[in-house]
Amino acid sequence: MFKGMGGLGDMAKMMKSAQEMQQKIADMQEEMSNVTVTGESGAGLVKATATAKGTLTALDIDPSIFHPDEKEMVEDLILAAIKDAQSRAQTRMQDEMRKLTESLGLPPGMNLPF
Repeated sequence: MFKGMGGLGDMAKMMKSAQEMQQKIADMQEEMSNVTVTGESGAGLVKATATAKGTLTALDIDPSIFHPDEKEMVEDLILAAIKDAQSRAQTRMQDEMRKLTESLGLPPGMNLPF
């Protein structure tokens, strides 16, 4: 009489799994706000620190590079350090997402959040 009710149980299980996955993603994204990466340029003369979500949080510049005639070089080093930090942040976020998808049993290369 209730043929097919097993499908409703599977649907409920799938919805519960989706909610758990959504919570894990939210938790991981929150955690990435607290993880920092540091990019650098000029052999460490300029360092930029960012969260793994890409928000710049600090900039450290060695005072030895402050010469009035080298203003453009300093600006280039600052930009390079920021880009390096942002690149490292993106890589870190992708690594953490990959670990999360693997732990959830999702296929490799599946991009989250959907």
